[in-house]
Amino acid sequence: MKVKIVSKSKHALPAYSTVKSAGMDLRANLNQPVVLKTLERALIPTGLFIELPDGFEAQIRPRSGLAFKKGITVLNTPGTIDADYRGEIGVILINLSNEEFVVNDGERICQMVIAKHETINWEQVEILTETDRGEGGFGHTGKK
Repeated sequence: MKVKIVSKSKHALPAYSTVKSAGMDLRANLNQPVVLKTLERALIPTGLFIELPDGFEAQIRPRSGLAFKKGITVLNTPGTIDADYRGEIGVILINLSNEEFVVNDGERICQMVIAKHETINWEQVEILTETDRGEGGFGHTGKK
């Protein structure tokens, strides 16, 4: 699938790290480092603008290594970029660690996954089909 991209970034275009990777790392595009104090969040620019085909979205997800090693994650996970959005991709990072974290220019800050989605039309009914599960939720399968 081809996706149009405008790059105002100083860095290479996002790319898959391996043949079977689902996501591509996005990099911070900064004029100066951003310091994230404990529990602080910031919108980090990427310098990237994309045009997705109808029926697709881009999901912005944390990088597992950054989350595990440094406590840095994407606040609204997964963030969604809709097919009709034409602005710059920005990433809301939050520092969940006990130490300051410096986001440097070119740092890999998240991953982006392109995913197909459906558009639905509601069919309003008076009753739903019954299932064995019924209304059970929020951990009900572990109870006996």
